Amino acid sequence: MHSESQYYIMFGPDICGFGNNRLQVILSHRGKYHENNKTLKCRINKDTHLYTLIIRPNATYEVKIDNEKVTTGGLEDDWDFLPPRKIKDPYARKPRKWDERLQIEDPEDKKPEDWEDSEFIPDPEAKKPDDWNEAMDGVWEGPLIPNVKYKGQWKPRIIDNPNYQGEWIHPEIDNPKYKPDPTICHYYNISVLGLDLWQVKSGSIFDNFLLTNDEEFAEEVGNKTWGLRKDVEQQWRELYEEMEKKKEAEEAKKKREKQRARQEDIWGLDEEDEDNEEEDEEEPDGKPQQEDGADRAFLGKKEARFDQKDEL
Repeated sequence: MHSESQYYIMFGPDICGFGNNRLQVILSHRGKYHENNKTLKCRINKDTHLYTLIIRPNATYEVKIDNEKVTTGGLEDDWDFLPPRKIKDPYARKPRKWDERLQIEDPEDKKPEDWEDSEFIPDPEAKKPDDWNEAMDGVWEGPLIPNVKYKGQWKPRIIDNPNYQGEWIHPEIDNPKYKPDPTICHYYNISVLGLDLWQVKSGSIFDNFLLTNDEEFAEEVGNKTWGLRKDVEQQWRELYEEMEKKKEAEEAKKKREKQRARQEDIWGLDEEDEDNEEEDEEEPDGKPQQEDGADRAFLGKKEARFDQKDEL
């Protein structure tokens, strides 16, 4: 088997980063792969989960997670194996006078005569300068000031449309290209089970794969394997997480105490003590080597003298 090998069914969790969390159910039909039209989500946490896909002879299916039903339906309804049974009538057209407006403006509502919808008005106290020459300066326009009576833009009130007919629905007809296929998902000679893994984090474990035609037996096997371990696994995980939290809290506390001691030590005595401790830790490894080297040199001299005496 390799990455280009053909398959009948691809089923399992597809989790990639934070954006992709999907339970894939891909089925093969007439040489093409079809994904489920529904968006099925995985269970994302640190516990082990049991995934089950049931394909029945009556062209229905069911997906379960941890032996609990997640979704069910028909194969033709949730996969695009075949052309749709119904299509929109190509000759049907919405009537021109069909009114889909739920609410309309009241045609009998009129703007009040004293309604001021001008935000700015000409200053009534402004006067044209005496030396204003319209031939050279153009038509004089006085400055604008805010209108104290301004009420905003007037709009008629909204009422329910008495002629509302609802949303027009395009009529459908039988699709002449649709032909039922009783062989959908009838697979024969299934002899290989493979894993398609794209993994960037270690620690994922896959086990207890089961392919059977007995739904009750599959549920029983799940309860006797995953069902027996899930509670114990959850307890161990919670205990481990609690121990990790305590460890992190202790390390953070020591770090804070160390920082506080440094802030209070204005003379830098603690730093000198730390440096001395580091030197003391280094000396046992260094001094004996120097002493051993001196002793060897001294012994070498003695041996040389003895040799000289022996020669004499």
